[in-house]
Amino acid sequence: MENSTKKFLSRLNQGGFTLIELVIVIITLGILATVAIPKFSNMTEASKKTATKKEMLQLKRAISGNPEAIAGGRFIDRGFEGDVGFVPTTLLDLTAKPGSVSVYNKLTSLGWNGPYIDNTDNSYLTDAWSNSYIFDRGSRRILSVNGADSIIVKF
Repeated sequence: MENSTKKFLSRLNQGGFTLIELVIVIITLGILATVAIPKFSNMTEASKKTATKKEMLQLKRAISGNPEAIAGGRFIDRGFEGDVGFVPTTLLDLTAKPGSVSVYNKLTSLGWNGPYIDNTDNSYLTDAWSNSYIFDRGSRRILSVNGADSIIVKF
C-alpha cells in the first residue's frame, strides 16, 4: 500500500499549472482583449452607418419612387411625390394620409396611395443611433447626424 500511495502523491504533484503560468495566460488574454475590443467597436459603427444609409435610401424611394420600375409603359412605383404631386410635409405623411390630400383615384392615378414605407414600429423615423432623421423638403434631402458624422440622401 505504501508504494501505491507514493504513485498517487507523485501524480498530484505533476498535474497542475504554476502561479506564474496562470498569470502569463491572464496577461496574454488581457492584451488580446485590449486589441480586439476596438476592432469590434469599429465594426459596430460601420454596420450602423450601413443600416442607416439603407434605411435613408428606402425613405428616398418612398418619397420619389423608383423610376426603373415600369410596367406597360407606365411607372408602377411612383412614390408619394408621384402619386400626390408634391413632396410630403413630414416623414409621417409616408405612413398616414395627410388631411389635405385626396385618396388615390385609379382613373387619374393621383392621390395618396400609401403607406409608402413600413410603419410597424415607427423605426423609419430614427437612424441606427436612435437619432431622429432631419427631413428638409425645401432642399430635398434627408439627413442623419451622429456626432461629427453625417449622412445625406437627396431625392
